[in-house]
Amino acid sequence: MGAALCLLSAACFGAMAIFGKLAYDAGVPTGELLLVRFTLAAVLLGVALLVRPGLRRASPAPGRPAMTGRRVLAVAIGLGAVGYAAQAGLFFSALELMDASLLALILYTYPVLVTVGAVLLGRDRLSPRRGAALVAASGGTLLVLLGAGGVGFHPLGALLAFAAALTYTIYILVADTVVHQLAPVVLSALVLTGAAGTLAVRALLTGGVDLDFGWQGWFWLACIAVVSTVVAMLTFFAGLRRTGPSTAAILSTVEPVVTAVLATLVLGENLTVVQLVGGALVLSSVVVLQRQSVPARRPPRDPARDDVAEPTAVAP
Repeated sequence: MGAALCLLSAACFGAMAIFGKLAYDAGVPTGELLLVRFTLAAVLLGVALLVRPGLRRASPAPGRPAMTGRRVLAVAIGLGAVGYAAQAGLFFSALELMDASLLALILYTYPVLVTVGAVLLGRDRLSPRRGAALVAASGGTLLVLLGAGGVGFHPLGALLAFAAALTYTIYILVADTVVHQLAPVVLSALVLTGAAGTLAVRALLTGGVDLDFGWQGWFWLACIAVVSTVVAMLTFFAGLRRTGPSTAAILSTVEPVVTAVLATLVLGENLTVVQLVGGALVLSSVVVLQRQSVPARRPPRDPARDDVAEPTAVAP
């Protein structure tokens, strides 16, 4: 179940690039896209929590250190206000300076960084099978992105892209400390509220918000907010709870493969042989992780990692 949730999250996040490109074609500016995305998603989750109070319930995992309510709240909002907002800002700043394919390549160093960080922090162990899956996923992602061709390099852009990868790494590792303390819907709502708050302040300091675009722009923004934010985040946090940070990060490397496939189907871009080989490598790493997930995630001290899916772990 955990692997499936992570894969669904990756597919939803992978669709965001397509929705974003269509939103840009409809005249939506980047700043407004991010602000509306996070605000609308936060409102949707807030309404869901009001309508279905049961979604607020969480079952902390045994063996995990408990946090005070104020600390959990501060960490959750900080994940959005600092982590998610900063990662999005760094990503789009880099995108202005360099090719998207190389940007994505640098960004997707984060599964390696998450795995290394989780091992150093003692949260995960780097088994031979997991190491092989990491190499296959990283190599496959490299082939998928390099197969697009036209790669350009910009030193500052590359630095910003790596900073985005590092920020997302820290985001995942910090999220792993609170994902067992809060229900996924509550955690997602707090993260999105924090990100929306930061972007709202930024908009006010930089001249306000321009929402003068047509219904097509709003439609694609709704797709980004619902599919690529609400559903993507809920399934990611629910999957992270069951798999751990390194496995969740490796499974997330399916995202650029989904983006490449959707770009071919929706935007008419062509997949090369190199990209197809890379996609096969990424999918093979998913199979490897799926086959090892049951025996690897049943330590006696933390049995809740492999429990049956709870009602609070899925989107309403």
